[in-house]
Amino acid sequence: MRRTPLADVVTASRTDLPRIDVTAQIRNEPVQARSTARLAALLDAAAHVVDEIGYERLTTAMVAERAGASIGTVYRYFPDRIAVLQSLAARNAERTGDRVLAELGDRRHADWRSAMSAAYGVIIGAFRSEPGFASLRYGDVLDLRPFASAPALHLLSDRMSNVLVERFDMDSRQPARVAFQSAIILSDAIAADAFQRDPQGDPTLLELARRAASALLTEYFPATSR
Repeated sequence: MRRTPLADVVTASRTDLPRIDVTAQIRNEPVQARSTARLAALLDAAAHVVDEIGYERLTTAMVAERAGASIGTVYRYFPDRIAVLQSLAARNAERTGDRVLAELGDRRHADWRSAMSAAYGVIIGAFRSEPGFASLRYGDVLDLRPFASAPALHLLSDRMSNVLVERFDMDSRQPARVAFQSAIILSDAIAADAFQRDPQGDPTLLELARRAASALLTEYFPATSR
C-alpha cells in the first residue's frame, strides 16, 4: 500500500481536523498589523493576570490595566471575560500543538518512545515558560455548555495519533485511538498536578506521567520503528 509522505501527514494533522478558532470569540478580527499587535498585547496581559491570580478571578478591567489599554479597547475585541479566556486558551493550544506535531514528525527520533518523549518535553517547556498555559492550556476547564466541539485535548490527541500511526505503525483502529487519547489526558493531568506543587514541575510526578503514558501505548506500538 502506498504510504502518504510524512510531511503531508503532519500538515494534514494541523489543518484537516477541527481546531480551536483563536478568533471565534473576538468581536473584531484584526486585519492590520497594529490591531494584531494590540490583540496580542491584550492576550499577553490576560495570561500574566491568570498566572498571578488564576483564571477564575480575571476581569476585563484587570486585562485593560495590565495591558495599559482602556476598557473600551478590551471590549472592542472581546464581549466579556469568558471570551478573553477562551481566546487565550485557543492561542495556548494552537502554539503548543503546532510545536508538538513538528517534534513528533522530526526524523531524528528513531522510535515512538523518543518522539513521544520529545513531544512531552515541548509541553513541559510550555508549562514552565508560557504565561497562562498551566491554567488554560487547552481551555477544557471552561465548562461552557452546550459544547461547541470536541475538547481541545482530544483534538490534539487525534492529530498526534495521525502522525505516529504513519511513522511507527501504531494500530489505527478505534480502541488504539481511545488508548492514545487516554494516555494524553492522563499525562496532562499528572503534569498539571506536578506544576501545582513546584513551579518547575515536581520531577517525580513528571516522570510518572511519562511512564504511565508509555505503559498505555505499549500494546499498540511496536518495540522499534520501521
